[in-house]
Amino acid sequence: MNIIPEPEISPDFTIEDIHKIREWHYEICKGMSSQEINEYTHKEAERFKADMAKPRDPAIKVEVERLLQSVRKPEKILV
Repeated sequence: MNIIPEPEISPDFTIEDIHKIREWHYEICKGMSSQEINEYTHKEAERFKADMAKPRDPAIKVEVERLLQSVRKPEKILV
């Protein structure tokens, strides 16, 4: 696997950032077989899930829960 530094992402996450990420991912995966790409993707997905499971700032957790509550559908529809 190629060691390519992660791209710098702007705080506004623009279309240019998406292009940087795609180019970075291409550089990492070029020359890999399909099997190697699958293994790499699976490994990175597991790492991402582990990162997301780590404790976060309680204020962020409260804000995320508030946002989720605002988009959840009611369990019963009252007519």
